[in-house]
Amino acid sequence: MKTAARVLLTLILVVAGCAAGYELWDYYMLSPWTRDARVQADVVSIAPDVSGFVADLKVKDNQFVHKGDVLFVLDRERYTRALATAEAVVAARKAEMDRREHEAARRAKLTILAISDEARDDAMLTANSTAASYQQALADRSTAQLNLDRTVVRAPVNGFVTNLTLDVGQYASVGTKVMALIDSDSYRVTGYFEETKIPVVRQSGPVDIYLMSGGPPLRGHVESISRGITDRDNPAGPELLANANPTFEWVRLAQRIPVRIHIDQVPNGVLVSSGMTCTVVVKAPPRQWATLAALRGWEAAVQ
Repeated sequence: MKTAARVLLTLILVVAGCAAGYELWDYYMLSPWTRDARVQADVVSIAPDVSGFVADLKVKDNQFVHKGDVLFVLDRERYTRALATAEAVVAARKAEMDRREHEAARRAKLTILAISDEARDDAMLTANSTAASYQQALADRSTAQLNLDRTVVRAPVNGFVTNLTLDVGQYASVGTKVMALIDSDSYRVTGYFEETKIPVVRQSGPVDIYLMSGGPPLRGHVESISRGITDRDNPAGPELLANANPTFEWVRLAQRIPVRIHIDQVPNGVLVSSGMTCTVVVKAPPRQWATLAALRGWEAAVQ
């Protein structure tokens, strides 16, 4: 009797161990989660539209700024003088235009006995030319004003100044990147799911995000699933033919598909930084992934 009980207990333990092993394998291999995920954000490169020495730096490294806040100011002296010159040209062109228009209007009233048709036409054409020159001066003044305004560089988005190396007195050239701004409204997570787990990943499906730094999970949802990845087995060969790498028929590695995840809620006190490693768990109905796996296995067996 004792021997039978021992045998029965052993069988129960063996069955329980097999069931637990199957459950663990099923969870780790087929459930919709991945440890290969990264926090990402858009990085805006700040480059001045005009050149000049940095006269004033308004921000510090890792500082949060709002859209429209002043980041730094370039030396404005040269552009102030350029604007003054443009305004003087506008005044001169305006005076010349008024004089020529007055002459043209006065000659238009004279009879043919006092002035020829050619002289009257020349006066009108000269007035039109000075009017065009005046419009050009207005455009040049507008450009000078724009250049002066662009000496004040403002934040284009809400975000964090990062890796700041800009100093007062440094010369900034047009189009040269001098500062990086991380868009705080663009934080997201990109999870790389094996293709065997993609059928359970649904658009707008809720997910839990566990940062490697610890703390409570972040809440989010699936925003989109990538529709293509690089085919590494199809590079161009020496004769412009496909250069496919040989593989074993019984070994097939599941490809990783990028899934873009929107962060809906960040708990208080949790620091989120672009580049962080995290684990993403897609909330799916119990056993849904196991059912899909069984169906795929059955279809493969039938084929």
